[in-house]
Amino acid sequence: MSIFKIHSVESAPEKSKPLLEKSVKAFGMVPGLHAVLAESPGLLEAYQMLHELFVNTSFNDEELTVVWQTINVEHECHYCVPAHTAIAKMMKIDDSIIEALSNGTAMPTKKLQALHVFTLAMVRNRGAVSEADINEFFAAGYEQRHVLEVILGLSQKVISNYTNRVAATPIDKGFEKYAWTKAKNNS
Repeated sequence: MSIFKIHSVESAPEKSKPLLEKSVKAFGMVPGLHAVLAESPGLLEAYQMLHELFVNTSFNDEELTVVWQTINVEHECHYCVPAHTAIAKMMKIDDSIIEALSNGTAMPTKKLQALHVFTLAMVRNRGAVSEADINEFFAAGYEQRHVLEVILGLSQKVISNYTNRVAATPIDKGFEKYAWTKAKNNS
């Protein structure tokens, strides 16, 4: 149970109200994460802006999903893994990708596996990736731009994953069927 206030548009601080209204327009509701973030208008605005910027990177929908879910799973975010599973399904991402990410198994293609491995290295090493990590990422067909775009996705996910962990954000009804716990084989 969350000890943090779960805001509605009406209860939110004045500066968060238009941001939550934006969430309602985008999702048809105020997602629980946004409801918690609303306590800090600047953080909610930053999260929404980072989300928009990341969605508009050079990554396709599969790659966006790989970056998001790799980070969500590594951070063991009880809220974001099911939320992004639902989002991936709405984006028509192949179930083999969704399941591999949730279960910590290999991606169905070498390129997506390289993105997963590189994103994981960024998270685990707090950005201190090796030249070999970068060269392997480049060998898979990615470029310098993609390294920086992974950092952008990581920035977005740090906000959501850390907030959800500290606030114990309740999972929204629409995401409950995708509830997740880390598999023992995830490392």
